[in-house]
Amino acid sequence: MKQESGRGSFSGKLGYVLATAGSAVGLGNIWRFPYLAAKYGGGAFLLVYILLALTFGYAMIMSETAIGRMTGKSPVSAFGSFSRKRLVRAGGWINAVIPMLIVPYYSVIGGWVCRYLWAYLSGEGGAMALDGSFEGFLGSPVATELCFLAFAAMTMAVIFGGVRNGIEKVSKIMMPLLAVLTLVVVGFSVTRPGALAGVKYFLIPDFRNFSLMTVVSALGQMFYSLSIAMGILITFGSYTGRDVDIERTTAQVEVFDTAIAVLAGLMVIPAVFAFSGGDAAALGKGPSLMFVTLPRVFESMGGAWIGVLFFLLVLMAALTSSVSLAETACATFEDELGWSRPKAAALVSVILAALGSLSCLGFNVMAHVAPMGMDILSFFDFLTNSVMMPVAAAATILLVLRVIGMDNIEAEISRSSAFRRRGVYRFVVKYLALALLAVILVSSICDAFGLIHI
Repeated sequence: MKQESGRGSFSGKLGYVLATAGSAVGLGNIWRFPYLAAKYGGGAFLLVYILLALTFGYAMIMSETAIGRMTGKSPVSAFGSFSRKRLVRAGGWINAVIPMLIVPYYSVIGGWVCRYLWAYLSGEGGAMALDGSFEGFLGSPVATELCFLAFAAMTMAVIFGGVRNGIEKVSKIMMPLLAVLTLVVVGFSVTRPGALAGVKYFLIPDFRNFSLMTVVSALGQMFYSLSIAMGILITFGSYTGRDVDIERTTAQVEVFDTAIAVLAGLMVIPAVFAFSGGDAAALGKGPSLMFVTLPRVFESMGGAWIGVLFFLLVLMAALTSSVSLAETACATFEDELGWSRPKAAALVSVILAALGSLSCLGFNVMAHVAPMGMDILSFFDFLTNSVMMPVAAAATILLVLRVIGMDNIEAEISRSSAFRRRGVYRFVVKYLALALLAVILVSSICDAFGLIHI
């Protein structure tokens, strides 16, 4: 693997694939995917998601990874390598700023996972199923801050370790373990009495449940699931060598990420169906699913150990994703400011602590602060995922079409890949991607203002 200008690099193809898969597999897979699947058609949603992942998702992963490998740089410098125009570099900055804004509030949610895991480990899991327990936890500024800082410290410990000794080593341990734990929890979930109805709803497409929102919600989910438009894939691409088969590794990431999303659906949907008597509405949106409904499901099952396993695997999924987000921010400061990794990581730590604390306080001390009628964490989530990420993805597509040129991108990919899906790539980038991104942006903004509901 290459090592340019003292930058880190992965030791081999396996390290790259597991690290990239780790960035993709996160909280979005574990709780967001199941409730969207339940709400927007079950098997129909799953089918649409897989089709989009193999086309739109594939094209975005290939483009971002190729740009990173071509330049050996993080997003801002990568975009700037092709043009000095301010508008082009602005596209790089959008990709770079997104992870800096996401990782603080993502770490707050990671802190909630730490709290619940500790509760189950200490034999207090039953208390988590009581009415008002989650709200009471959020109302405590000390408890939420301590849990957030614990998760943030785990994230930054990996970042300070570097690419090979930090990110790669953690991914090689956590990703196989996460897969094993997922299979164990799935086995328990699908064998509950009444769970089979949930399995059928999730896996068998029924197009009577299909609507335009099935497509829109599946498109939005791909940003969460595949780490698109966060600068992560450009950064990780910059750590790879010329011998890495970009198309093959992309396929491996697609398969691993989709498999975990499907298994997450099989973990959650059958169990909640069994608990609720087949009511898909029990798969509530947002934190209520993971931190309110599921503890009640686990309590009804009478097995505290299932709570331990579930929140352990959620913690690992959240940690691998937060590490990828923080690494992208760190790489940006290394490249743009010429700083050493320890100095860049220290600045990321300060940003993480400041913005994360702000999100924590938004549920208690600063609950009166409600931008656009949202709590602070939800506002950051809306700003990054609903507005900035579609814009960042569009900037990448326009960079490929108008600045780099598709022929040059294809030549980079073909250095090490057979590029069997070249036709799919060209069609999506030239004709489909910008239209889909416009749909995501408009629908997300309309949802935020209550015009539609995703």
